Amino acid sequence: MFRKILVALDDSPLRAKVFEKALSLAAALDAQLMLLHVLSAYSSGSPGIPLRAYPAYYPILDDTSWQLYQERWHLFEMAGIERLQRDLATATAAGVNAEFTQSGGEPSLVICDLARSWEADLIIVGSHGRSGLSELLMGSVSNYVMHHAPCSVLVVHSQRTKTARSNGSGIAETTVSR
Repeated sequence: MFRKILVALDDSPLRAKVFEKALSLAAALDAQLMLLHVLSAYSSGSPGIPLRAYPAYYPILDDTSWQLYQERWHLFEMAGIERLQRDLATATAAGVNAEFTQSGGEPSLVICDLARSWEADLIIVGSHGRSGLSELLMGSVSNYVMHHAPCSVLVVHSQRTKTARSNGSGIAETTVSR
């Protein structure tokens, strides 16, 4: 049975649903819960990747830009910690033994590495429903985790559902609903 559940929480609207599923499962199974937030330059709310000016032309601008970037990254880190602290308080109030960690890096790799080192029995991760070019360009954390995790993976899908139907001309139409 699942005794140690790792839940990967991002900054998307899907976060609440992923956390809710993880919390209810951990409570039902009397399992430990590890809340993970990965700081990534590509995350929502991130200050992005620092663009440093060419130092030979603008050395003062370069230092100023770098300091501003560091300040914004610090605020990004603190916002992640605050969300994790609120989630931890919610889990504790529900009687679930929980802890949290925040780490920087490529989300899919960080999730799998933590699952391995923490010896998780289950990973719960959200899926934003990306496919095609969007998935190719932005990647799919849930897809990577499903194929590389050292344990079972539960994928929580967004509210979007796709329905295919024929329009009578032999061409299938796809409708996305929320």
